[in-house]
Amino acid sequence: MNLHADKGRCIGAGMCALTAPAVFDQDDDEGLVILLDASPPPDQHTAVRLAVGHCPASALTLLGKNPGPS
Repeated sequence: MNLHADKGRCIGAGMCALTAPAVFDQDDDEGLVILLDASPPPDQHTAVRLAVGHCPASALTLLGKNPGPS
């Protein structure tokens, strides 16, 4: 699983950081997404998928040929 976080689309809702705190954080200035791990380990995949789905700005993208379960 590979991820991309688009700060330009982020609105700082924080759903990603709340849902998958080992993978996402928010910057102190504007509250925008910080991607802590662009290739998270398998034990984080469920939380990452939930975070991507909950992002109200669609600022998170799963990348690669098979972003499904691994």
